[in-house]
Amino acid sequence: MDITIDKPTTTEGKIKVKVLPSDYQPAVDEKVTDYRKKANLKGFRPGKVPASVIKKMYGKSILVEEINRVLSSSLNDYIRDEDLNIVGEPLPNEESIKNITWEENTEYEFVYDVGLYSDFEVNLSKVSGVTSYEVEMKDKEVDEFVLDLRKQNGESSNPETSEEGDSLYGTLSNPADSEFNETGLIDIDKLPKREQKKFIGAKSEDAITFTIEKAFPKAPELAQFLGRTEKEVEGISGEYVFTVKNVNRSTPAEMNQEFFDKMMGEGTVTSEEEFIEKVKEQMGGQYTQQAQDFLRREVRDAVVDHVTIELPEAFLKRWIMTTNEQEITEEQLDKEFDLYLKDLKWNLITSQLAKTNEIKVEHEDVMEYTKNLIRAQFGGQGLSAMPQLEENLESFANNYLQGENGDNYMRVFNDVRSQRIMDMVMEQVKTKAKKVSVDKFREAVEN
Repeated sequence: MDITIDKPTTTEGKIKVKVLPSDYQPAVDEKVTDYRKKANLKGFRPGKVPASVIKKMYGKSILVEEINRVLSSSLNDYIRDEDLNIVGEPLPNEESIKNITWEENTEYEFVYDVGLYSDFEVNLSKVSGVTSYEVEMKDKEVDEFVLDLRKQNGESSNPETSEEGDSLYGTLSNPADSEFNETGLIDIDKLPKREQKKFIGAKSEDAITFTIEKAFPKAPELAQFLGRTEKEVEGISGEYVFTVKNVNRSTPAEMNQEFFDKMMGEGTVTSEEEFIEKVKEQMGGQYTQQAQDFLRREVRDAVVDHVTIELPEAFLKRWIMTTNEQEITEEQLDKEFDLYLKDLKWNLITSQLAKTNEIKVEHEDVMEYTKNLIRAQFGGQGLSAMPQLEENLESFANNYLQGENGDNYMRVFNDVRSQRIMDMVMEQVKTKAKKVSVDKFREAVEN
């Protein structure tokens, strides 16, 4: 067997594989013999079917199967041994397979198109310009959150006429598009102040005409109202009509011990002041986590943008279209392709970082991570309230990791590996701290 590669460009390659009869014929002969032993054909005693009959009936399929096996094994070994920068998988060159005639004792030549990525360097110390946000809450945000909690746990009613603080359930229509018809819930006090008056004093069956981008100036708000994604609401603007079906009013729950116990657990807080402080603590923790998650995404994007990697875009599109299990159109692929390239670059970068920094994951690491996942399902209490479960945690973790034919194990392994690589990246990338309000942080995340 002879295997060579031709690289017309940095990101394109053609691997030529010459398969000689000595590479496949012994295996073909062996399989024919095996078929003879097992064949049960009319007119022949069991195990005595002539090889010529077997070859006539199954010869071509045996030949193709053995050559494909030899090709697959040899191709994978060649790519590994030559340390080729392969992305995707080799694809048979369409021109080279048109005139193949399957015959024994014949020399074959197969050509595979491959996509290659360029060599690259990762210098994390040169990645900069990433902002680390510290979210500063004001009493206003805390008060609004507490009021929402009280409303969610208060008494509900459906008055005839809406007032400030009520919500309206109804249908949204577009006079310019007869097919547009959506249902939604409008919280009056969450609309911009200048828009609220249009919805105050409304009754069932009232039709309220308004400019939708003025009522919902931010994409996340409009997306939540319509129950769509932010991409799906792009371009929605102009005058719409909201027809009221119900006026909903929630009388906030009293700030008493019953409410405190329901929200925080029995006896956790015993006064309004303690409750407010506990809410501040929880909100602060949530914003800290959100800011950390956002920072990690920003760092990842900054690293991807900083590192230059040439990729075989035309090949990758062909490979995705050819191998994707679910049918995909070129339009769909074009729409998601930039995101795919960014993910691919990140995977290549992290693989190199793991190799150069010798980041390893041991079985013990996988087990401990899995145990913590299980603990988290019980509220992160370490199962202290259920010592018998803590004692069996090792068994629970093993059972989970063995599930789905080992896929769970690989999933956790990759999670641990990714986390370690990201932790290392976060330590080396320079960030600048900035204190911002809740609104400014939300704007940064949305943009």
